[in-house]
Amino acid sequence: MKVVARRDVTGELRACNKQAGPTAAANYAGHLQTIARPVAAMTATYPNESTSTRHSHRRDQFILQIAGVTAMMTERGHFVVPPGHGLWIPAGVVHQSRAWGEVEAQTIYVTPDRRRETSETCRLIRASSLVEALMDEAVRMPQTYDQDGRDGKLLELLLTEIAGMPEVTLHVEVPPDPRLAEICKAVLGDPSSDLTLDDWADKCSLSRRTLTRLFRRETGQSFSVWRQRVRLLEALARLGAGEPVTCVALDVGYDSPSAFAAMFKRELGAAPRHYLRWTDQEVVLR
Repeated sequence: MKVVARRDVTGELRACNKQAGPTAAANYAGHLQTIARPVAAMTATYPNESTSTRHSHRRDQFILQIAGVTAMMTERGHFVVPPGHGLWIPAGVVHQSRAWGEVEAQTIYVTPDRRRETSETCRLIRASSLVEALMDEAVRMPQTYDQDGRDGKLLELLLTEIAGMPEVTLHVEVPPDPRLAEICKAVLGDPSSDLTLDDWADKCSLSRRTLTRLFRRETGQSFSVWRQRVRLLEALARLGAGEPVTCVALDVGYDSPSAFAAMFKRELGAAPRHYLRWTDQEVVLR
């Protein structure tokens, strides 16, 4: 894992733990929670399939994906973050990430008092060119930037621009009902599982009818549609990391590449082999 800290607390350029172990980014992120400015920034790279621990931050976090794909799990939902997209995670929200492909990301940590109204929940956005340019500026600023000068004004503009970006629907929600949450987390952990709704009803000591009603009430979807969405998001992450379509199709639970391709095209309007050609475009799940 490589962590590039653009400047330390004295404002001098330095490289931080360029070839350090897996805790380097977490340690530096912890340091950024305490600096005497409302916004702190860092750039980091993560190797393919690296996974963070479950954690939260005292500050709000915005992660802009530069390269690779990040799968982000929270208590209330699972997000896939492709290049050119950003994920806002409010302070205190427990989350865990996994890298698909060699991931590079820019991150800012923001004190909650600077939060905009639209940033009170996890939000995935497609970053505008202005957001990308302002994030580039943020990671180059000294940590003790002038809040009343150019740097402070650019960061305020960045927060306003992030809050105004429309949300992208590359995520699935985990319902608060503990019985359903257990099912959802199990499926997220193993999207290829072929356990049926009847199997889950038995495990939860519920009737199929009750579980069906609960699932639709809490998620707005049937169990089969929700699981298909999970499999699609897993496939998007792995295709974004460059894995072959056939391997992805079988690993996420489809009997054949053709069945997977039919589902993929039905949901996203393009065949899986074309996915890498339009990952820089907005993807909307219908």
